[in-house]
Amino acid sequence: MKKIRPLYDQHGAEGYYRAFADTYENPHFPEIKALLERNLHRFDCSAVLDFGAGGGEVTQVLQGMGVQDITGCDPFTFALFEKNTACPCLRLSFMDVIKNGLPARYSTIISSFALHLCPVKDLFSLSWQLLQAAPLLVVITPHKRPELEKLDGIELIWEDVVSTERGKKVRMKGFTGMSYEG
Repeated sequence: MKKIRPLYDQHGAEGYYRAFADTYENPHFPEIKALLERNLHRFDCSAVLDFGAGGGEVTQVLQGMGVQDITGCDPFTFALFEKNTACPCLRLSFMDVIKNGLPARYSTIISSFALHLCPVKDLFSLSWQLLQAAPLLVVITPHKRPELEKLDGIELIWEDVVSTERGKKVRMKGFTGMSYEG
């Protein structure tokens, strides 16, 4: 498995995903799986959106736990996601969602290893649009970022953390919009 950070530095995040969309693999799959398994009881999984879906790691874990109604969303890795999961994938970018929202409502939106890539100036608008489409936004991230809890109108309702073999932390945070209109 190739290291992603040097390729991000070389190509930028968007350039990386354009160049490597068909071969992307999240190196933190074990941590994603552990967090989802420990916290599934916190989600309504009746209609899940896997936002920034990558190769479908979140969806594959959820499918293994019996969740069936899952849609992906990724403008770069949609073909890989559909191949790996047999689920449909929207081809919307952060900007598409900021400008037009999402085309449906969901019970939960899970964004794994994606929202920390959103420019800070766009983070509130993107998060707000996501929270208009679902009462719960779950963010899995290799950083403390994004710190959506610092944004007006967005509330952190729980957090869980696991450590990688190298001692780095992977976080899962659950957020709600204070005025969700679902």
